[in-house]
Amino acid sequence: MPPGKVLQPVLKMKVDELFLCWLSESSTQAMLQDCLQRIKMPGGPVGVGGDAGQPGPPFAAPALACRPRGLDSPGAPSLSPASTALPLGAASSARSGPPVRGPRRSAGTRVVQTRKEQPLPPAASLSIPTFYFPRGRPQDAVNVDAIIAKIERTFAQFPHERATMGDMGRVAKACGCPLYWKGPLFCGAGGERTGSVSVHKFVAMWRKMLQSCHDDAAKFVHLLVSPGGSSLAQEDFIPFLQDVVNTHPGLAFLKEASEFHSRYITTVIQRIFYTVNRSWSGRITCAELRRSTFLQNVALLEDEVDINQLTEFFSYEHFYVIYCKFWELDTDHDLLIDAQDLARHNDHAVSTKMIERIFSGAVTRGKKVQKEGKISYADFVWFLISEEDKKTPTSIEYWFRCMDLDGDGVLSMFELEYFYEEQCRRLDSMAIEALPFEDCLCQMLDLVKPQSEGRITLHDLKRCKLASVFFDTFFNIEKYLDHEQREQISLFRESESEGPELSDWERYAAEEYDILVAEEAMGEPWEDGYEAELSPVDQKLSALRSPLAQRPFFEVPTGLGAVELYEYEHGGDDLPPS
Repeated sequence: MPPGKVLQPVLKMKVDELFLCWLSESSTQAMLQDCLQRIKMPGGPVGVGGDAGQPGPPFAAPALACRPRGLDSPGAPSLSPASTALPLGAASSARSGPPVRGPRRSAGTRVVQTRKEQPLPPAASLSIPTFYFPRGRPQDAVNVDAIIAKIERTFAQFPHERATMGDMGRVAKACGCPLYWKGPLFCGAGGERTGSVSVHKFVAMWRKMLQSCHDDAAKFVHLLVSPGGSSLAQEDFIPFLQDVVNTHPGLAFLKEASEFHSRYITTVIQRIFYTVNRSWSGRITCAELRRSTFLQNVALLEDEVDINQLTEFFSYEHFYVIYCKFWELDTDHDLLIDAQDLARHNDHAVSTKMIERIFSGAVTRGKKVQKEGKISYADFVWFLISEEDKKTPTSIEYWFRCMDLDGDGVLSMFELEYFYEEQCRRLDSMAIEALPFEDCLCQMLDLVKPQSEGRITLHDLKRCKLASVFFDTFFNIEKYLDHEQREQISLFRESESEGPELSDWERYAAEEYDILVAEEAMGEPWEDGYEAELSPVDQKLSALRSPLAQRPFFEVPTGLGAVELYEYEHGGDDLPPS
């Protein structure tokens, strides 16, 4: 046997061997002979061992079918009636002549080995057509040779048929990809290591891509994913987004402020995962990317000069609002905030119990929350978007995880009362009469209409069009009072409105951006006591107000600009929230 090969038993050969052993026993032969005699003489049964009254074996007929060919050989004992005089049932009876089963056993083994070599019939499952295409459904109409020829003609225009990062825009168009795929294409062909890509290396890469990836989602993941991976982690998006920052005309004013590239990239990455990574796994799969609108937004980067029009992921104004809100809370400007810092958001609107739940690890990744009781800027992005827009699926899941204290997937009446107690105390401190919990509970159950009485599930809240009212009732005092002052009919009208209206987050970001611009125009200093030059607000507004006449801005302290993109350890990024 060659080294390294492991012996594996063949069940059928072992069963056949055991059958032949059983068949070679003298008692088995005597029993078979007795059965044959019973078949030949049905009128006069012969008892086994001389007992005429004992019934015969019930499997006499099948035994005949199992009878080997060797019993008809010349050396076999005769099955004539005279043989019935022998004591058939005695295992110790004397036998004349040599045993006759030895040669048959080896012959039976040879038969089994021959049967093993016989081909098995085709399985019935082979006739079922393929219905699962993790890398996209193959397309018969793709002319690979024509695409490769077009790519080669494009490379022929470059010196030495090598393309730099600046040339990859034309290569992306030759491949039939959107313009801003040029960064992933360049990195996918190994250009980040050598500074350029040869035509032969790129053609080999793209030909393999066309053969294995059959839609845009699979191609995009294949280009960005780390070697050996099958899904995208957060750091996989950095080369792609860095190219967007470097080359998009809507971000030209940011080119010189390199210390803020990482802040913008971090914000966009968190917004991508907030919207696309519906599994909360920390890794984006082809299926999740395929179901999202991210690739459509990437294609729009080519046509939309104003980056702020792409509000779902890339808006710089949205990043500006998020970062300014974080800056106000991060008093020591180390890009980490604790529970006391986060509680100051929106003038302590969010309850203390909810702040504690956020820092419990229910909706945060990384080890700093558990070790030091702090969350990073990336975690704050999730918090702010979820706080200002509680109608999206991710925000509903975010707050449901926080309110589900025992993690059983159901909001019990105990958990609702736990959060409502603090709301009542805060209302009392404001000289506002709080609604008794029983009455509030009846209102919320009428609002949500859970499928199971007394149990509110995540599915119930996703079906409810007023989930934001439900959440604000239990942990946001400012928005709870705002809902109380408005009629419920108006809330339903807002929730049922159709058309290209702004989402709650887009409306909030637009309003806050206007406020920041107005404060800068009035020259109001920040309330945190820092000098004006430390504020990112006044350092950006001049460029935003006059994009055609831009000047340097974002002059921040060295300590703030030196902070790395990811403060938390990558070892905890892939862990789903508890």
